[in-house]
Amino acid sequence: MTVLAMSDGRAGNVRQAQALADALNGQEAPHLRLDPATPWRWLAPRRLPAAGHGLGDGFAALLRNPPAIAVGCGRQAALATRVLRDVGTRTVQILDPRIDPRHWDLLVVPEHDALRGPNVLTLLGSLNPIDDAWLAEVRANQPRPPAWGGGALTAVMIGGPTSAVAMDTPDVAAFVRELVDEASAAGNGLVITTSGRTPRDWLPALRDAVARSSATLWSGDGDGPNPHAAMLAYADRIVCTPDSVNMLSEACATGASVEWLPFAVRGRIAAFLAALAARRRARPLGAAMVLDTTPLRETARIAGEVRRRLRELR
Repeated sequence: MTVLAMSDGRAGNVRQAQALADALNGQEAPHLRLDPATPWRWLAPRRLPAAGHGLGDGFAALLRNPPAIAVGCGRQAALATRVLRDVGTRTVQILDPRIDPRHWDLLVVPEHDALRGPNVLTLLGSLNPIDDAWLAEVRANQPRPPAWGGGALTAVMIGGPTSAVAMDTPDVAAFVRELVDEASAAGNGLVITTSGRTPRDWLPALRDAVARSSATLWSGDGDGPNPHAAMLAYADRIVCTPDSVNMLSEACATGASVEWLPFAVRGRIAAFLAALAARRRARPLGAAMVLDTTPLRETARIAGEVRRRLRELR
């Protein structure tokens, strides 16, 4: 089986397309980063003439030897998978392309999206590669840093404000100080990461919040390699800002307890958080809720259903 992942190179889209393609392939699948030109970039996934040559040289070459299965994530990839379907490739598109689902063999969307249809598969959260083997490989290759201490470890993952989640510097810093004080009192480890979505003007307040404590703050490449994978592998507890479905999904795929900072949330991500709380897999920070720490791992289930559905199409 030849399986190819495709995306626009954005981290969240790469992560999801690669996770599903790898699961279908049984090993790491190749990944094509698309390089669309205008006007195809603007209008994707809507078709324009010569789309096969408007998505970059790599895609144009691919059309001469198309894969058996293409897994795409994001609008640019949705156009690419449409074009590949016309030359016989079976296509799986992740996330709602905002046009008729009939243009793809299968679509994979989160439950908190409204899209439904006979070729639409739904999952709670987002796709990711995290399972027992992934976590074991991280531990084998990345020993727990001594700075994280030897006690229970809390990992804090900070994103940034969105149209659905309003967050500001003082409140985020106050929550971090609360977690620093809690870890210090218990003698536990605390490691904190920011992301590409984190406003740079938050960083002084975050650095001040961890000053004079044993907590570790990673705020960019200047602080060394990103410890995100090791945080997932070693954390007993993960606390996230509530802005990222991908971040929360990865946290919930581990065996750690998961909480989110209790900011006001609306729209689809509010529905996602409500679903996590209903399953007792995650809770707002400080909520009186007993958690079920059974890992939430949707990728293997979705891959199995994709295989079954594609067999039926033969």
